[in-house]
Amino acid sequence: MTPTPLESAARALSDTINGMRFAAPVSHVYNPLAYAWAPNAAYLRRFGQGRKKVMFVGMNPGPFGMVQTGVPFGEIAAVRDWMGIVGEVGKPAIENPKRPVEGFACERSEVSGRRLWGLFAERFGTAEAFFAEHFVANYCPLAFFDGGRNLTPDKLPAAEQGPLLAACDAHLRQMVEILQPEWVIGVGAWAEVRAREALAGLPVQYGRVLHPSPASPAANRGWSEAATRQLLALGVW
Repeated sequence: MTPTPLESAARALSDTINGMRFAAPVSHVYNPLAYAWAPNAAYLRRFGQGRKKVMFVGMNPGPFGMVQTGVPFGEIAAVRDWMGIVGEVGKPAIENPKRPVEGFACERSEVSGRRLWGLFAERFGTAEAFFAEHFVANYCPLAFFDGGRNLTPDKLPAAEQGPLLAACDAHLRQMVEILQPEWVIGVGAWAEVRAREALAGLPVQYGRVLHPSPASPAANRGWSEAATRQLLALGVW
């Protein structure tokens, strides 16, 4: 099959970042665009075609979500049962014994993904109805670990962040040029800041929703309701 524009862009990003090296405290780096390419490509092909109204941008993969399924915020039940996506998931080059990649056999739940996709399923019903005008992407496709601890890209030293952010900025810009959304919504403040910087000069409007992470007390008090209020206030919904 001829790759779609989003598939080609993701492959190019994966090739660029695969050669990057990160020093301690980073112990392991996972690139789901490489070892979980099959479900990621299925996601891009099935839901990343045509013009979108709204593009949500997350930060980077979670250990029980995209790390396992190759799909942003990839809570297994949401990807398999709601989106209807399954696919072969291999292993990262160097696997972290404290964060094994089990693919769709992983029994842990990605709380952020359960909340995000749960809201969209509740509001739109089917995945097809949601993706008709929406898309969800991650700004950075790499997952970083310090032993068993998840590290986010904003915690990397500036010298390591520089090339990574440049590659991710260019890829985000490509995605927006392909999908032509009216709105780019950061899932969390950092993602919104990165989007505004990467997309400067493009004709898009920006906003953010509260990050659905269980580490956020505000998210734990009712993320779905809070995010809905934010999107209604912006005029996105």
